[in-house]
Amino acid sequence: MEIGIYTFGELTAGSPRERVRDLLEEIELADQVGLDVFGVGEHHRPDFVVSAPAVVLAAAASRTERIRLTSAVSVISSDDPIRVFQDFATLDLISNGRAEVMAGRGSFTESFALFGYDLDQYDELFATKLERLLEVRSSEALGVYPRPVQEPLPVWIAVGGNPQSAARAGLLGLPMALAIIGGLPERFAPFAEIHREAARRAGHERLPLSINSHGFVGDSSQRASKVAFPAFKAMMDRIGRERGWPPMTHEQFEAARTIRGANFVGSPQEVVEKILFQHELFDHDRFLLQMSVGTLPHADVMRSIELLGTEVAPAVRAALEPGARLESPAARAGL
Repeated sequence: MEIGIYTFGELTAGSPRERVRDLLEEIELADQVGLDVFGVGEHHRPDFVVSAPAVVLAAAASRTERIRLTSAVSVISSDDPIRVFQDFATLDLISNGRAEVMAGRGSFTESFALFGYDLDQYDELFATKLERLLEVRSSEALGVYPRPVQEPLPVWIAVGGNPQSAARAGLLGLPMALAIIGGLPERFAPFAEIHREAARRAGHERLPLSINSHGFVGDSSQRASKVAFPAFKAMMDRIGRERGWPPMTHEQFEAARTIRGANFVGSPQEVVEKILFQHELFDHDRFLLQMSVGTLPHADVMRSIELLGTEVAPAVRAALEPGARLESPAARAGL
């Protein structure tokens, strides 16, 4: 299993300049401790620092050696798909074949008005622009340059709670990144099957699946909870005021930390067990953790990255080796 990190570049107490500097340090450390993927999301809001993921990832490419660099996500509905391809093809050249595009609708809508698009065309824009992105990816004859090192340039589809999006990814033969940031993870298992069944019907081989979730790894369970809760609450309450959610309670936060909850906040062993529990549900190929949620201090994020790379990832990989004997986490959870 590939294990990595994604971030939206949330602003902390410092300036945007300091946040970008910290973000590059986080990507560099993730590479050094052996993580497989780092994703950077696109937002156009005052509380996020990254509006151009390819630019940040290009800066990170010069400071890393092996980690794959992806958007998380590129909001192609309000972008130019040719320009997205060119940006990430250029990143692929800079990184010597480590670039990926994670295409999605985005969880916020500010980019539509910013770039002059009608939000009423939300679905139509995504379908049309995704089709165009795949066209220019597949054929040099269309005259879009530069061409990437990887042929084809990897394109993932990011899916939240829309089964039609899962089916579309499968029919197009594209890997899917499934975001699970709330509720019981087992309720999302049908999305994986929809994706795989659509791929089978379209004649595609087995397609990769990623699970993307919030979390934070601490030296102990208590330390992880103490550090993460204020930051998680601040972020969820801020967004909740925009969307009509009630404030997050400590009880809700702790419930989400249990093995059947959505968040991966805990000690290395707790996070390992939860990844393996979800692997029984989804049989996924990649796991990405969003750990720079809210206002987490940079030093704590760096320690969490270190623990994810040096303790969590090796344990998960060892447990999933062919022939490894493992007591079922799902069975212990009563599923």
